[in-house]
Amino acid sequence: MNGLRRLEGTLRVQGSKNAALPILAAALLTPKSTIHNCPDLSDVAAAIHILEDLGCRCCREGSSVTVTADSCPQSFIADSLMREMRSSVVFLGAMVARCGKARISFPGGCELGPRPIDMHLSGLQKMGVFIRDDGGYLDCRAENGLHGARIALPFPSVGATENIMIAACTAKGTTEIHNAAREPEIGGLADFLNAAGARIRIAPDGTVFIEGVKQLHECEYTVIADRIAAATYLCAAAVSGGRLLLTGADPGHLTACIPLYEQAGCTVHIREDAIELQAPKRLGALPIVRTMPYPGFPTDAQAPFMAMSSLAAGTSVFVENIFENRYKHAGELARMGADIKLEGRVAVVEGTERLHGASVNCTDLRGGAALVVAALAAEGETVVREIRHIERGYEALEKNLSLLGADIRRVAED
Repeated sequence: MNGLRRLEGTLRVQGSKNAALPILAAALLTPKSTIHNCPDLSDVAAAIHILEDLGCRCCREGSSVTVTADSCPQSFIADSLMREMRSSVVFLGAMVARCGKARISFPGGCELGPRPIDMHLSGLQKMGVFIRDDGGYLDCRAENGLHGARIALPFPSVGATENIMIAACTAKGTTEIHNAAREPEIGGLADFLNAAGARIRIAPDGTVFIEGVKQLHECEYTVIADRIAAATYLCAAAVSGGRLLLTGADPGHLTACIPLYEQAGCTVHIREDAIELQAPKRLGALPIVRTMPYPGFPTDAQAPFMAMSSLAAGTSVFVENIFENRYKHAGELARMGADIKLEGRVAVVEGTERLHGASVNCTDLRGGAALVVAALAAEGETVVREIRHIERGYEALEKNLSLLGADIRRVAED
């Protein structure tokens, strides 16, 4: 791709990857469900492959995916499928709830540092699941069925909250999840399950209450907009000095990000389901940006914002509080001329007036998106390799950017 092209236009944001994946897992509990606004991503394809391997029938028509699970599914996920994505562990709660047992290997995904699934397992154990580590596989059984429990998470883990919610829907009694994750995707999962007949209530303090029902029924549901994709496209417009009207977005899901665009000098107009951003001639530096659980600044948006700040006037500081190894993209940005100094969980970015094109490799999903953002404002040609990471979370990224005026194309390598 060739940089120094000003992005301008209107773009509709895709459905949320992080909302669609647990909903697809939860579809195991319904005889049939149709999921609209389901993004066409490699991670979503991996989830569909798991469903099909378990014996479900899946059909995609446009942005809608229909899952039919009217017969009792298999209770084993092949190791090759588990390794395709970290989120595959969210199938555990659904399988135990539907089949009374499950056997899975440890999940794969981006290497961002330790992401233990201990909270998933301890929560399910409190609900009556016996778990045995069998040489790299987890053998999980609930021979007497699942029962409600009071579960207090030591950290508001999104995945653990989702797994427990799904398992608790058809458990006997009431389950309470204290210190639950509060991300919008949690509310999206609750809305899908409630549409299928579950009884889930999320209190104002974030505590999740699930009253178990005998079974779920058929339903349709529309996935919420992808707030991280939205933040990435806004970063792309900002770094290019452009103007973007992003439709289909939920501004309420980006309350931690929008002030940062404004502090960088962008003009942001908020509508009910759209965000308009107009970039200044040169971006200003950001204050200290700390990644935090929602409603704090999302760790998934850290990399695109770092790419944006690499061209800002002044010094920006990032503090990564969620994952240990989430600065791998910094070394690749440095190949393009970015001035980034790392010290543990802190990254200090000295803004430079220009970046230059280079050959860079995607290190992970969000780091790959950051390289594309930086390349939009770099002089000359940038070649971004290992884009399989980007395909996990961004639907038709190069096509969307091209529609906005970017000089970008996908080419096959020998």
